[in-house]
Amino acid sequence: MKYLDRIDSPNDLKRLSIDELPVLCEEIREFLNLVVFETGGHLSSNMGVVELTVALHYTFDLLKDKVIFDVSHQCYPHKILTGRRKVFHTLRQYKGITGFTNTKESPYDNFIFGHAGTSISTALGIATAKRLKKEDGKAIAVIGDASIGAGMAFEALNHTGHIGEDLLVILNDNCMSISQTVGSLSKYLTKIRITPLYKEMRRDVASILEKIPGIGGKLKETVERLADLVRLRLSGGDIFEELNFDYYGPIDGHDIPLLLHALETVKDRKGPILLHIITEKGKGHDGAMSDPEKYHGISPSKKKSQVAEGQAKPSISFTEAFSQAMIELAKEDEKVVGITAAMPGGTGLNSFEKVFPERYFDVGICEQHAVGMAAGQSTLGLKPVCAIYSTFLQRAYDQVFQEVCLNNNHVIFALDRAGIVGQDGATHAGVFDIAYLRTFPNIVLMAPRSSLELKEMLRFSLKLNCPVGIRFPRGNCEIPFDINGFQPIELGKAEVLKEGSDVILIGYGVMANSCLKAAAILEKDG
Repeated sequence: MKYLDRIDSPNDLKRLSIDELPVLCEEIREFLNLVVFETGGHLSSNMGVVELTVALHYTFDLLKDKVIFDVSHQCYPHKILTGRRKVFHTLRQYKGITGFTNTKESPYDNFIFGHAGTSISTALGIATAKRLKKEDGKAIAVIGDASIGAGMAFEALNHTGHIGEDLLVILNDNCMSISQTVGSLSKYLTKIRITPLYKEMRRDVASILEKIPGIGGKLKETVERLADLVRLRLSGGDIFEELNFDYYGPIDGHDIPLLLHALETVKDRKGPILLHIITEKGKGHDGAMSDPEKYHGISPSKKKSQVAEGQAKPSISFTEAFSQAMIELAKEDEKVVGITAAMPGGTGLNSFEKVFPERYFDVGICEQHAVGMAAGQSTLGLKPVCAIYSTFLQRAYDQVFQEVCLNNNHVIFALDRAGIVGQDGATHAGVFDIAYLRTFPNIVLMAPRSSLELKEMLRFSLKLNCPVGIRFPRGNCEIPFDINGFQPIELGKAEVLKEGSDVILIGYGVMANSCLKAAAILEKDG
């Protein structure tokens, strides 16, 4: 019997010896490979955190100690170890378990999450509440090297260090978010990955020096100053220690004995602690290791088509249509620039970057900054197009209001994944953009029903002189209905697709296509 087959709770995990844990980790990876390719979901990120998740559950009592996974798309091993292995085949399915942490599924899940940069703040909230209520247990935030660059994460680090709260932050550093991590912090982490581990050596030397009669104290102080100078020379300064965190690492995040030793070391220590681990995204799957972005989120295994050969309607995805339109229109207008918040592949701007690298900006997981930057560009006549998933634009609500709409700046928001997104769940549904954007002054909202209409709406938006939001859904768009030919876009004017005498059907965006189909059924039924 496999070790994994015996585990229905963390208590079962703790019955295994340390020597048995590496085998368990490989079994978890095999299980992930088997299930995720059938159901679809996040593969690379979960393959990379198997050892960390096992070590966390082995070291802590995660009903008393609280762990917050940032974004939480890397929670699959956590779900497998906390009683959901037998229902894991329902991952991201109707009435099945979700692809993110979910408080409705398990007491081991502390939040319904799906957005980045939130773990340190929420874990700090738990830590302060535990202190005030005099409850035992550690608060732990697990955050990636891309998410830690988000503004909210920096705010939380700054506040935690300021108040000196008892909080463990585990930095899972795999050099990736979905795409390659960008920004100065990413470059800094690269630098300290190769910095010699001096901390333990410094502590041991200091302990020895203190015991020397008479001169031990002064000698220790001198050596510590020299050690600081050497460290600063090697790493350029430790940003986390400057924020008042006790820093440990970097260590190999796939070495179970080393992880267990590190977690035991910091488990009972008080104050802000940051444990920096190095992992490989996609570990255990050759394809995911060589191309982690491709395997970040994978679709379910394709079943045989139910459409007869030759009858499938030609289509492309709205994302691909947007990508093609951006390149075409940027060739026509040198003022067009593209901005994404760490989602070049998901938004289609990766193709734009290849053609116009100097007019492409990936700001990292920093939607507030992306919108503010776009507003600044627009004041000098550029035409910034912010390609952001609908659900993630919510993170920049105030910047959209003040910097863009209140100032009537010409910024175009390309809102991919608008509407219901199905398997990605509640955190990723883009269902609020119409409601909240309509409350802002000056903005014009549009929604295309086809790839051609998306391109023409984007072209029309570039000619306006006000904020614009173009929302389009996930998935493919059919080739436009050939009704009366394409009608030019006019501001504030609807398009009449079909004349009738007794029923009016009004559709917005792709819902217009559904209205046409409904009209055909009604017409057929008389």
